[in-house]
Amino acid sequence: MEKCGRGEAGEDCGTEEIVRESKKQKKDNGEEGNGHVSSDVSVLAGFETKSVLRDSAREKNIFIHGMLAGQEAVVILEKTPIREDTVSALLEGSRLTLEMRNDIYSTYRAQPPVQLNELKATLVCPATEKHVKKYQRRGTFLLWETGEDYRTVTLPFLLSQSFSLQWVYNILDKKAEADRIVFEDPDPQVGFVLLPDFKWDQKQLDDLYLIAIVHKRDIKSLRDLRGEHLRLLENIRSKGEDAVRQRYDIAPNRLRVFLHYQPSYYHLHVHLTALSYEAPGSTVERAHLLSDVIQNLQADPDYYRDRTLAFPAHADDGLLEKFKEAGRL
Repeated sequence: MEKCGRGEAGEDCGTEEIVRESKKQKKDNGEEGNGHVSSDVSVLAGFETKSVLRDSAREKNIFIHGMLAGQEAVVILEKTPIREDTVSALLEGSRLTLEMRNDIYSTYRAQPPVQLNELKATLVCPATEKHVKKYQRRGTFLLWETGEDYRTVTLPFLLSQSFSLQWVYNILDKKAEADRIVFEDPDPQVGFVLLPDFKWDQKQLDDLYLIAIVHKRDIKSLRDLRGEHLRLLENIRSKGEDAVRQRYDIAPNRLRVFLHYQPSYYHLHVHLTALSYEAPGSTVERAHLLSDVIQNLQADPDYYRDRTLAFPAHADDGLLEKFKEAGRL
């Protein structure tokens, strides 16, 4: 699978890992001593566009490849969500230009007030060839991986790659992003940290997105889960949902709690999103509800060792090539 800086990316690596990459920038690109990019520095000044890798009218984003201070870079621009608490100011302060009127229907081009006309900008610099490839338009294929395929094709491929998880360990060891942790259970066997995904701006609850990262460091993905891990998974479900209820007043039946396969990085983590949010990677071919995972392991402790699992892969994906070489496509 293509990497997104520090982890292996499936269908959608998402901006979380990419935003963390931007924190590696030098101070002369606006990074302050506390690890946060200064808001009053134009980090993107001087960015030279080479090509548009991809854009989405539906997602309201664009991925741009270029050069910044002599280094390869990728910039992701995204429209920020419209928040309920800004609707009145948005309607009252926007300048409208009529585009079309037909009976009761009319459309306008709106210019909102500057303070409400934000874009979210994500920077990857220096960007590798794999970063660039990740965001190019590519065909996607569905792979069916048996337990034997995992042991003979997928796992050897993963072990041959250089997947740095240092950024994960920095979070677990409180060396980075400690101020972003929403909840922690420090137990080394069943504990985890819960923190916001960078795809969530934390300004409205309709698109709430949190990540639970386990303290155990020997579970790469869904494939490694066995009956012995039920306490860990049940603890994440119970305490994670309780933390969301207490912090954000969202009940468990309004949450989508799931794991990815393939994951975006190979250290076990669980996604918690608002049910109302169509989160990237929450589609059926990649997302596995935590409640289903728990029930499957209760019925068969070795379920994920032997079960055939489907996952999407891009056309230029290294793992897809390995499946082809093994005669599995």
